[in-house]
Amino acid sequence: MAQKKPEKLIDEKDVRLDGRGLKELRPMKIEVGVLGNADGSAYIEQGKNKILAAVYGPKEAHPKHLAIPDRALLRCRYHMAPFSVEERKSPAPSRREVELSKVIREALEPAVFVEYYPRTSIDTFVEVLQADGGTRCAAITVASLALADAGIPMRGLVAACAAGKVEGRLVLDLDDIEDKEGEADLPLAWMSHSNAITLLQMDGSLTLDEFGQAVNMAVEGCKQIHGLQKETLKAKYVAVKEEVEE
Repeated sequence: MAQKKPEKLIDEKDVRLDGRGLKELRPMKIEVGVLGNADGSAYIEQGKNKILAAVYGPKEAHPKHLAIPDRALLRCRYHMAPFSVEERKSPAPSRREVELSKVIREALEPAVFVEYYPRTSIDTFVEVLQADGGTRCAAITVASLALADAGIPMRGLVAACAAGKVEGRLVLDLDDIEDKEGEADLPLAWMSHSNAITLLQMDGSLTLDEFGQAVNMAVEGCKQIHGLQKETLKAKYVAVKEEVEE
């Protein structure tokens, strides 16, 4: 059943429908190493989003004509499960999924030392189990962790977050109804090593001043998410070290 738009998405005290403030991220839960058969894997819950990522490689590129002589071929497949949205979607790849696969790959590629593995492929699979707005950003965040979990040399982790405009106010980390009913949405990915923005898109309308504020807001959101990424990786490898010592 389609979600009905409430009368107000933000009340007079600047509180959003889910109880968050304007600059507050949705609750997040991140795990790494969740799949035994993948070289690296990670899982994220961001609000109601539930997304799984798996990485395979580096391995010999197939078909061979796709191999690049001086670097690895980074491939990404973003897919939404048929049950991930309210109205069942076709399991076949949609144009949006093909586009987001490209967007996610391009956001991650600057962070990966692809030149270390010529003539190989590194394959990243992202499966959206439940969607509630901002899946491209959550997918970039979790795929970056899966690459790190696979032991792929990286310049830094990539975190992603969206800012946007809802009922005339700038907000961080839009959920599904804010994304659909708001005036603008600005997804952004940020790489920790060089403080570089590896993805910047915008849908909707913002003034030049609002655009600058939204970019800064999204970068600050990415920095918070990056802190959670580091904590998650550290917790896993501290646990592994303790197991080895025992």
